[in-house]
Amino acid sequence: MNLIAKLEQEELARVAAGKTIPEFRPGDTLRVNVKIKEGDRERVQAYEGVCIARSGGGLNANFTVRKISFGEGVERVFPLYGPTVESIDVVRRGEVRRSKLYYLRDRRGKSARITERAGGPRGEAEKIEG
Repeated sequence: MNLIAKLEQEELARVAAGKTIPEFRPGDTLRVNVKIKEGDRERVQAYEGVCIARSGGGLNANFTVRKISFGEGVERVFPLYGPTVESIDVVRRGEVRRSKLYYLRDRRGKSARITERAGGPRGEAEKIEG
């Protein structure tokens, strides 16, 4: 293992210590609890939507969540191990056939629905070990 990969793995273990990140993939509906700083106060706000993409790996991993807010589509990219992400909850598991769901941007109503995946444990979080 080269030096950079080793350092990255150590940093990943340090950052992920105490965090449980559930196993999720595109098509799943997620509730991401985000830390928001307003002046000198800090609060947690939930952002719930469909995961339409995952990209990167290791420390650089991120995921995109899309939701409809007041009739307008809103997408947000979250770093998987970022300090602003407090926790991730899987609300439903979706059955999709591709890894990037960008086609949902052009869909409205029934055609934008994703069927629920059958079987499997729900919301099981795995402890990340480095």
